[in-house]
Amino acid sequence: MMKIDSTTVQLVLAIAEEGSISRAADRLQLAVAAASRRLSDLEQQLGARLFKRQPHGVRATEPGLKLLAHIRQIGNLVERLEADAQALGRGRDGRIIIGAPKSAILQFLATDIAVTQRRYPHITLQVMEENSRIVQQLLRDKVIDIGIFEKTSGFVDLPRSDYRKDSLVLVYSRRHFSFAVEPVMLDQLLDCPIVSLGRGSAILAALRRAHRSRGRVFRNDFAVSGFDTMLALVREGLGVGLMPPGVLRSFHPEPDLGWATLEGDWHERSYVLSFIEGQAQEQALRNVVAALLQGERAI
Repeated sequence: MMKIDSTTVQLVLAIAEEGSISRAADRLQLAVAAASRRLSDLEQQLGARLFKRQPHGVRATEPGLKLLAHIRQIGNLVERLEADAQALGRGRDGRIIIGAPKSAILQFLATDIAVTQRRYPHITLQVMEENSRIVQQLLRDKVIDIGIFEKTSGFVDLPRSDYRKDSLVLVYSRRHFSFAVEPVMLDQLLDCPIVSLGRGSAILAALRRAHRSRGRVFRNDFAVSGFDTMLALVREGLGVGLMPPGVLRSFHPEPDLGWATLEGDWHERSYVLSFIEGQAQEQALRNVVAALLQGERAI
């Protein structure tokens, strides 16, 4: 029977991230010799080498990459157990982890969580901000309990409930671009340089679909990880951006930043909520799901 403790799990994950046994050992405050011995013992139990030693560090082997996926799940479960135990030790009814993209958090979820927390003060709520695709991966891997993501990006085979809707507007620098009062046509937008959120984002997926509808390929010269970075590039006239108006307002834009509506419905979006049972306390999870889904009706 294989024996593996939480320290060894954390060590293997740290080695994979650092690409070095010594750096991983330093991170976990272990002696390098002890860390190396732990890794060797685990590899012997598994009957496979997880990492190939190189002159300047290590890299995961082919079997190691496959086994690391399982070890990450163990790591997530250990972390979950420790955090849930702390919550229960403080007299709370458990902990619920919610994953969502920044656009949903800024526009709706922050308010909904505040209302839910006041309704259920003994439930610990935690938020993880990720794009729609990663939110679903975290949900599938049981890292989070509730996932909110853009509907068209959905790929997890879980029940979904409608959560909220928003739409994108075009954001631009008045010093570098000029747009009429009427909605901007799609072909006009596609002729502009566009600053987009990067891989896995619902905005990037929408832009790619829009380009394909016109037989064009989106070059994606300016891919950023956040709306704040998008606005920085837009301010300099490097391109125009797309974001929900609620997100734009949260940045308190200066007069030099303008925005325009878009023609058609390709820029309209729907968010859905999915959850997975088995990790969190069942009644706590159902209470939080119900409260979040009631949020829109309470506005």
